[in-house]
Amino acid sequence: MDDKLAARADRPVRRRVVFYLPGYDPFPPRRYRELYRKEGARQAEISGYSLALTPRAGRDEPYGWDIEIVADGSETRSRIHILHWTDIVRQSMNMGVLATYLLLVRTFWIYLSTGVMTRLFRLRKGPVITAMYPVVMLLGQLAVALGLAGLIWWLAAQRLPHWVALPLGLVVVPPVLWKFRQMDGKLFVYYLLHDYAFTARHLGENPPELEQRMAAFVALIGAALSEDVDEVLVVGHSSGVHLGVSILADVIRAGHCRPDGPLLAFLSLGQAVPMQSFLPDAARLRADLHYLSERDEITWIDISAPADGCCYALCDPVAVSGAAGPGKRWPLVLSAAFSQTLLPETWARLRRRFFRLHFQYLCAFDKPGDYDYFLITGGPRSLAARFAGRQPSAQRKETVLSPHLGRAPE
Repeated sequence: MDDKLAARADRPVRRRVVFYLPGYDPFPPRRYRELYRKEGARQAEISGYSLALTPRAGRDEPYGWDIEIVADGSETRSRIHILHWTDIVRQSMNMGVLATYLLLVRTFWIYLSTGVMTRLFRLRKGPVITAMYPVVMLLGQLAVALGLAGLIWWLAAQRLPHWVALPLGLVVVPPVLWKFRQMDGKLFVYYLLHDYAFTARHLGENPPELEQRMAAFVALIGAALSEDVDEVLVVGHSSGVHLGVSILADVIRAGHCRPDGPLLAFLSLGQAVPMQSFLPDAARLRADLHYLSERDEITWIDISAPADGCCYALCDPVAVSGAAGPGKRWPLVLSAAFSQTLLPETWARLRRRFFRLHFQYLCAFDKPGDYDYFLITGGPRSLAARFAGRQPSAQRKETVLSPHLGRAPE
């Protein structure tokens, strides 16, 4: 970090701009405002500070809201923006049942044939098991449909010729599969498959429409860095983390960070970076990981929890991707330690709700330590000050496991 920026890190933050990068999410951004409102009020009550949220109706900027927190005798105002790409997600999910089964075969083959699947399994078993969930469930749903078709065929064949009975059985397959598709709001089978397929379809490259959206995000963050604020904080969650890496690398390359400007910080939560960075054509992402990890213009804190089976918990995304260089200083990898920061009764209620746990980083904790999402995004301490002097988790993984190491020219 630049000396002038470092001198400002310990000063109270009075004004902050926050950009939140969601993962692969088809839901509208107002969902995040309601989550922030509900969980922020609960965290403020638990921790003893005040938090006021005001919706923002402006049309000339990304969807968001304003918050005011009074904590430790300081008042901080923060403006939160959602850098959503919901429309891109929805478009990628817009396909029928048959096309989805073909997508299943193609995605599974990409991860298997490129050598990525075995390396990911060696890194963390939980996320790979989660990735296999849609494979098993879709095949299971097909088996149920075919089994029902076979039963109808057998019953019809008792009275009708086989050439008549067979179509009678097969005709039930499409409606049964479509019924399962309609239940996906509870099963998350199609959602997860499309998430992995979106990452894999270009073998690790971002599709052009996403690159265009990311360029717009770079401009928004760059504009915020020219404002009279104390900190510009980017929060990436899930697959939003690898987007954040590339976006922030471009922000710094473009010269948006001024020595006399705001602090720039990156908080990555529940990252799944290896799902993309291990793929053969993810050269841009690996170059961005390498570049961002060596910059002193930014503070990068990576938070995850081993109980979160949807992320690569405590896996240094730079190191395991083979992108670490001699000047690596980021990220600082820390654990949210759900079993310690949640009361036993809360932990017992949530520990089997795997998708809910993946969003716990954005929720209230019964016994928060340094990690308080609402004070980080709205309180008086900068991200750099809050985690200054912290040592990385002793359980972090740094072994290079990516089968593909090529990086794009920086």
